[in-house]
Amino acid sequence: PEAGAKVFQKCQTCHTMTDPDGKVVAGKGAKTGPNLYGMPGRVAGTYEGFKYGESMAALGATGFKWNEADFVNYVADPSKFLEDKLSEKSARGKMMFKLADAKAAADVWAYISSLSPAPAP
Repeated sequence: PEAGAKVFQKCQTCHTMTDPDGKVVAGKGAKTGPNLYGMPGRVAGTYEGFKYGESMAALGATGFKWNEADFVNYVADPSKFLEDKLSEKSARGKMMFKLADAKAAADVWAYISSLSPAPAP
């Protein structure tokens, strides 16, 4: 998680981690991307109040839940990840940032997980 905290500084340009009480636990309160608090184990494209792209919403409609391996693949190339998961060449992600370093992505996952509640079973 410590290494992930440093990498998360890149993520906080667009994302925040804000708990249900409104306390920002990481980031600067940015709202360009969805709130990442509680993202581990959450169904993709379902954070209330955020307008997701069609492809992410379609992925969520399948019941897909975030886990470490998929998160690492997603941040490496969001559109390619969605194309592969949805088996649809026209699938596109709204996130333009890419984090190709799998170790750094896993560190960010560890950081987000450390600040989030345990996923529902």
